[in-house]
Amino acid sequence: MAKFCRYCGSENKEDTKFCGSCGAKLDEENTTNNTNTENTAKSKLAAGLLGIFLGYLGVHNFYLGYNDKAVAQLLLTVVGWILCGIGPIAASIWGLIEGIMILAGNINVDANGVPLRD
Repeated sequence: MAKFCRYCGSENKEDTKFCGSCGAKLDEENTTNNTNTENTAKSKLAAGLLGIFLGYLGVHNFYLGYNDKAVAQLLLTVVGWILCGIGPIAASIWGLIEGIMILAGNINVDANGVPLRD
């Protein structure tokens, strides 16, 4: 029976210790018996557009599972609105830059290490 890498979904021989495609260590915790990683992979386009248009709220980071960073962006925006400071502007720039980085491929995995699909 073949092993499928949890990170990239490639098929490997049963006795293989490392994934031939991405180099990840193959053990019981990061292998699966099917190729459903395509179904669980998040969309790069969706994450990038969420970052560009709603990044100041941290929506793209919630989508990708980076909850701590998303809460920081959301708090920066809310506190910035309350204090009428530069919080919303800073969070907007932060989200815009991350959205562009996602679309450019610089950020290409979600919080679980699963590659984003095109």
